[in-house]
Amino acid sequence: MILKLKRTPGIYLVGFMGCGKSTVGPALADHLGWSFVDLDQEIETREGTTITSLFETRGEPEFRRIESELLRDRVKTISQGRPNVVALGGGAFQSEANIDLVMQHGVPIWLDCPFDRLERRVAQETHRPLARDPERFRSLYESRRDVYSRAEYRIEVDSDDPHAAVKKILALNLI
Repeated sequence: MILKLKRTPGIYLVGFMGCGKSTVGPALADHLGWSFVDLDQEIETREGTTITSLFETRGEPEFRRIESELLRDRVKTISQGRPNVVALGGGAFQSEANIDLVMQHGVPIWLDCPFDRLERRVAQETHRPLARDPERFRSLYESRRDVYSRAEYRIEVDSDDPHAAVKKILALNLI
């Protein structure tokens, strides 16, 4: 196990919407015997509403504030020695404060999925407010890639099988 994970046992899955964080995360956590947390689901539970509704009624800045607050809370839990695999929302790893927090308190892994696969995955979904406009979706994807590349590890997601990504993560020998 790498020293950082001994101090703060957190693996943070980052990447664009639809890359598989919420699918790969539980499979990875199950394999490791760790807890899994989907930050977007935690937001919806705490706020008693959907991400879409939060964007529509309170705006993206307020959503990002809530997201950062819950991420800090999750890091505190992990720092107390409770191992977690955390799926971050697609935009959570865009904030410098969030990036620093994750880098200092665990290991971020970028699930890098080709655009055509992402496009296919989110085409029929209505719960992703930032994916409604195809041109904006592509532009957002392109603009976020540089920041995702700051994650300590990159896993290419070239399959719809979450266990293939888990296998690649386990091959990193982090644990």
